[in-house]
Amino acid sequence: CSLGIHVILEEIGKPYETQRVNLRQGEQFQPTFLEINPKSKVPTLLRDDGSVLTEFPAIAYWLANRYPESKLWPETLEQQARALEAMDYLIATVHMQGFTRMFAPKRFAPSEADAEAVRQEGLRIFTNGLNVLDKTLSGKDYVVGPYSIADAAAFYIEYWADAQKVPLPANCAAHYARMRARAAVARAMQQEGLA
Repeated sequence: CSLGIHVILEEIGKPYETQRVNLRQGEQFQPTFLEINPKSKVPTLLRDDGSVLTEFPAIAYWLANRYPESKLWPETLEQQARALEAMDYLIATVHMQGFTRMFAPKRFAPSEADAEAVRQEGLRIFTNGLNVLDKTLSGKDYVVGPYSIADAAAFYIEYWADAQKVPLPANCAAHYARMRARAAVARAMQQEGLA
């Protein structure tokens, strides 16, 4: 999920540094990282003043409003509400409830025998989320109309679907292709070794 914030940073175009946290090796639970973010999660933004901001929607919102020239925060109240709505659903439901069950079913399974059923439930939630996103994108190039931080959240979900060979519905596939064509996305993916 750090990929979405990385895309936003590239869209803004200001200098920044990244620090890779190897989740598979549990670096997020090590004292060095816990001092920065006791939630043991990414993304985490260490700001110039030394303060830390966590959680994708909060970081994305702060970056978009800190750098308004980037035009990543929608102009109208309706578009702003829709951007927040989309990000919350994509992150809290599609990612955390769906994809996490797919990747780590044992964390949700009461026994080893239940792991596959949990994984399948995660896939159902994830696939349903893609269908909801597909309807949201109907008739639009981007999630709320104009390009915004919500598109970075949608992109990392679409990327995971692609990486896991979960078929993208038509509008999601078109959005994913538009996102992959953006220079900022290409740079972020290359820097994360995903290009």
